[in-house]
Amino acid sequence: MNLQTVSPLKTDYIRRLTDDTGIFQHTKFGVPDRSKGYTTDDNARALIAAVLLYDSRREASALDLIHTYASFIHYAQNEDGNFRNFMDYNRTFLEDRGSEDCQGRTLWALGFTLSQSSSVPENIKNTCRFMINQALPHLQALESPRAQAYAIIGLSCLLETPHALSYSFPFPHTEVSKKTEEFLPRVFITDLIENMAVRLHHQYIRNKGNGWHWFEDSLTYGNSTLPWALLNAARITGRTDLKETARESLDFLVSKTFSPEGYFKPVGSHGWQLRGEAAAPYDEQPIEASEMLLACKEAAIAFDDSAYLKRATLCYDWYKGRNSLNVPLIDPQTGGCYDGIHSTGLNLNQGSESIISYSIAHLVMHHE
Repeated sequence: MNLQTVSPLKTDYIRRLTDDTGIFQHTKFGVPDRSKGYTTDDNARALIAAVLLYDSRREASALDLIHTYASFIHYAQNEDGNFRNFMDYNRTFLEDRGSEDCQGRTLWALGFTLSQSSSVPENIKNTCRFMINQALPHLQALESPRAQAYAIIGLSCLLETPHALSYSFPFPHTEVSKKTEEFLPRVFITDLIENMAVRLHHQYIRNKGNGWHWFEDSLTYGNSTLPWALLNAARITGRTDLKETARESLDFLVSKTFSPEGYFKPVGSHGWQLRGEAAAPYDEQPIEASEMLLACKEAAIAFDDSAYLKRATLCYDWYKGRNSLNVPLIDPQTGGCYDGIHSTGLNLNQGSESIISYSIAHLVMHHE
């Protein structure tokens, strides 16, 4: 199998999809589709990619992207702390509140941004701290397993980063006039992580059995975030039961998403995989390769097991052509990433979720 040559990440494409508001959600092939507007989901993921890019290259253009995406997220946050998601091209949000998954993904992005303490400017980090603090009261009510998982990942980044829980200098605005101990309270956040993780663990115990080692009766989207979150929570809390569930569920997911021929093949979004049935072969989505890569990298550290690093490499190679079609998903002309693998070939659209997912995977694997 011939893999596409690994070359430095082209950043022109992600900049082309971004205007002074944020990153566009969709494209018509490689041209931004303004009629579909923007989402907080995509701008949150784009913030992660931009932070990784700036940490790697220290380019002013990457810092500009960080400011743009962080500003979008700040505008998306309601006064009560929840985040709206869908925005049209006229900069009008189309809902009063986004999905639970949107809340969780945004917490992941904000927490990750704070974890990059050596590169991200203090004013950006202070904005992220403020937004997380405003969102905290709503996280306990999350019911979506993936929303809880994303939130656990983001809050774990927060707890494990020195000085992340406090402003770098006295904050002048009266809107943050609470006592210091009430702002981003460590004990509350630690308890919140454990509570959400235990709920995931109990859901897993209720659903597993007869060779099915999973949290639900189906494998759908964002699967790898569930064991990944439990690994983070186990590290924070020291609970071995969470770590054991993480490994058992991740190994089960690996058994369902890596082919006998040795390449990554995510569960197809056109039907998913129901308990006791075969996985839908298509459509394969770029975001699944990126998130599985991140989960395997985490598992390699948690279990000191290089086999997970090999699987992370296979997830990256999926973009380069080691996949079910033996076709690269990266457009050599633009640097964009095609939107997935269909039964008839590549989806030739190159939307923001796809290029963001590839950018994160590339930057994590290559540390440019």
